[in-house]
Amino acid sequence: MKVQVRSEMMTNSDLPDWLIPPPEGFQAEDLDHLPDLPPHTELIDGSLVLVSPQKDFHTLMLYLLEDGLRRMAPENLRVRREMSVVLGPRQRPEPDIIVLRAGALRGLDTTAYQAADVVLAVEVVSPESEERDRKRKPSLYAEAGIPHFWLVENAEARPTVNVYELDPATRNYVLSGTYQDRLHLSAPFDIEIDLTRIDDL
Repeated sequence: MKVQVRSEMMTNSDLPDWLIPPPEGFQAEDLDHLPDLPPHTELIDGSLVLVSPQKDFHTLMLYLLEDGLRRMAPENLRVRREMSVVLGPRQRPEPDIIVLRAGALRGLDTTAYQAADVVLAVEVVSPESEERDRKRKPSLYAEAGIPHFWLVENAEARPTVNVYELDPATRNYVLSGTYQDRLHLSAPFDIEIDLTRIDDL
């Protein structure tokens, strides 16, 4: 006897409209108008990317980095967590953390920021998004001109922060340092974060 799976029982009327993309793909502004879209949905190359549940390492690293950046950011910069950035008509990823110019703030109803206002994008690598975090998203951030990018990895339960700076001539990121126990930087501003604090959170 054939077992009927749920996907076979669903009809087109059961499916949300956003599950079937238009022929040209979705546009960045569509994310603000698609009903019942799951939280933290990203748009990459015109396709919706749904986010899987995150591991504790991911959550703790966000707390640690967000707290450190907020404490040290100068008055002309602001820190935001899990807010999408419009990089182009078909590109609206959601970095884990961004640092942006204070002049870009437009009120509490804001759903996305523009790439030109972002000075740092941070991605904490998750198993389900390794390819996107390590390859596609850094490429998109660089092409959009975001000057600083951090890629955070879990190396045997220890945080490793790979720090990249944009080469404006090639629009590619260049690795400027790798940090494990302590993150100590002078750009985009003076930053000192004790990464071992993850054990205390």
